[in-house]
Amino acid sequence: MAVQVAVCGPGRCSAAEWRRAQETGRLLALRSAVVLCGGYGGVMAAVAAGARSAGGVVVGVLSAADRSGAGPDLTVALPTGLGQARNHVIVNAADAVIVVGGSWGTLSELALAMRRGRVPVVQLGGWTVRDEQGRPPGGVLHARDPREAVAMTGLWP
Repeated sequence: MAVQVAVCGPGRCSAAEWRRAQETGRLLALRSAVVLCGGYGGVMAAVAAGARSAGGVVVGVLSAADRSGAGPDLTVALPTGLGQARNHVIVNAADAVIVVGGSWGTLSELALAMRRGRVPVVQLGGWTVRDEQGRPPGGVLHARDPREAVAMTGLWP
């Protein structure tokens, strides 16, 4: 069975986040990983474009009950009708989660992945979470670039 990596990020992103997500998708496709994402714009569109450019498979787990608005680079568009609850489906189906950038939805995906506790969670840019003492809570791996983010998943030797 193929390795499945979720790449999560905001529906609207900066040019730098777009480049990071696109390169992350490309690198994952080169390793024959199935890329899971939310299936719409921003980071989701960028990771899909990157993976498809390298011949990869991209599954968009859509929040809507139909495929309208799904990104053009998806291999599979899976309408769920679950709204933001689809974030749980995305991270639960993944062997690792890479978060690019930050937004409230992205933060929910990061939190759900951490609560799951069984897969590596790698953050590439984005928001910083702190505990009550102002320290990072731990557990999330922080990467400097897409190559390091993919390597930090630990899925490939």
